Amino acid sequence: MFQYKKELLKFCYKVYEKEYVAATDGNLSLRLPDGNILITPSGKNKGELKIEDFIVVTPSGDKVYGNGKCSSEVKIHLLIYKKRNDINAVVHCHPTYATVLSITENKFEYPVLPEVVLTLGKVLLCKYGTPSTDELPDSMEPYVNKGDAFLLQNHGAVTCGKNIEDAYFKMEKLEHAARILYLAGDVDKMRLLTSEELKKLYFAAENTYGLSVAAENRYRT
Repeated sequence: MFQYKKELLKFCYKVYEKEYVAATDGNLSLRLPDGNILITPSGKNKGELKIEDFIVVTPSGDKVYGNGKCSSEVKIHLLIYKKRNDINAVVHCHPTYATVLSITENKFEYPVLPEVVLTLGKVLLCKYGTPSTDELPDSMEPYVNKGDAFLLQNHGAVTCGKNIEDAYFKMEKLEHAARILYLAGDVDKMRLLTSEELKKLYFAAENTYGLSVAAENRYRT
């Protein structure tokens, strides 16, 4: 258990250092070998967490052990773990540029950056839901099986991955790309990848690197 806590703590510090969260915002979790969920506590700064602060809950959200309350957004995490057997870690943050796109225009709907097309695909915008209520996971549910990165309207972003490092790097990629898209200005000023370029990109990724993007998360070619 100590090793899992140590690994989660490492990335809690990273999201705070990168300013993907402020004050006590955000929450991170990972799925343990026994199926339970190790998650950050509510109301604590991610840059000041300690090993003993983490909480363990069952897949249904019942607390197994830990002091205090688990993250108020635990329902987001539980939904993803329930729907995705391939996912073992979830990161929810409020990164500046990604959050800007969640309240203005989701420019991730347009194919612009090859690396983003292959690693994140179409980052979907989940309609606004009141934080800490069922509205938020309900807004995500239609999209959970369609990608690994999501914008939460007027709220922030969620990424998930095979492990906590994978989930974190997707958040880093998301925010980096969001900054580029924001600085690029209006969509009509951006050069989009053509359908022919997308075909070549997917073909090269699959045949050279063994990478693939799920059909439901591909841009039209």
